[in-house]
Amino acid sequence: MSKKPRQTNPDPVELAVCARDGASDERARALAQRLHAPLVGSDELAGKLVVSVGQDGLALEHEVLQMRADLASMVPRVRHDRLGRELLVKAAKIKGHDGPLRAVDATAGLGQDALLLAAAGFETTLFEQNPVIAALLADSLERAARIPELEGAIARMHFVEGDSIAGLHQLAQPCDVVLLDPMFPERRKSASVKKMFQLLHLLELPCADEEELLSAAFAAHPRKVVVKRPPKGPYLAGVKPSYSLDSKAVRYDVHVFARA
Repeated sequence: MSKKPRQTNPDPVELAVCARDGASDERARALAQRLHAPLVGSDELAGKLVVSVGQDGLALEHEVLQMRADLASMVPRVRHDRLGRELLVKAAKIKGHDGPLRAVDATAGLGQDALLLAAAGFETTLFEQNPVIAALLADSLERAARIPELEGAIARMHFVEGDSIAGLHQLAQPCDVVLLDPMFPERRKSASVKKMFQLLHLLELPCADEEELLSAAFAAHPRKVVVKRPPKGPYLAGVKPSYSLDSKAVRYDVHVFARA
């Protein structure tokens, strides 16, 4: 199957980096160089998509919108008494397997789903190709590692900035679960979620290489491929799963494979 280029915004907003305080100047300069984006002052932000650098980490801003990758908000969801009720954890569960489990989150985004898998005991590899989202995620992981309730799960999360399609073909060790959550046009009632997706859609349009992404996940020979979809959304690449678990907010399509 020929490789399709990742779909990007045909009318992108100009990206820039801004230091929010003097102590962050050096970090902001390094990030601007890495993202090939200009370093601008606080009076030059109008109309730009800005990665702001401050003492409390990175944030993504555009006009009146602002979001931060913040895994600290996940602390209540990873508590032992709640984690088992998470739909993703149920979808990823491997029955009758007592040994260590490995998962790959091939579309890591801001890392919340990977954190749930890691908290459930999976050694979890995260792939994120978009350099801005990758920077936000790396910053969030660094901050989350200092939170006592998350440090164990964070230690099981291994972040790789790069193309997951290539990465899935080059895994050093076999994995048990591959999670796919390609971006899709979505309508949600939560204002905070809507704000987040508005900003992320300025960076990247919905997935344009569904067939290749799903094919790469299958080729990794996991026990399960779990695909996160909107409740009434179509199957990824039109491929029917073995079964689905759903709620009012999300659906997980689960492809199950036998392994010797």
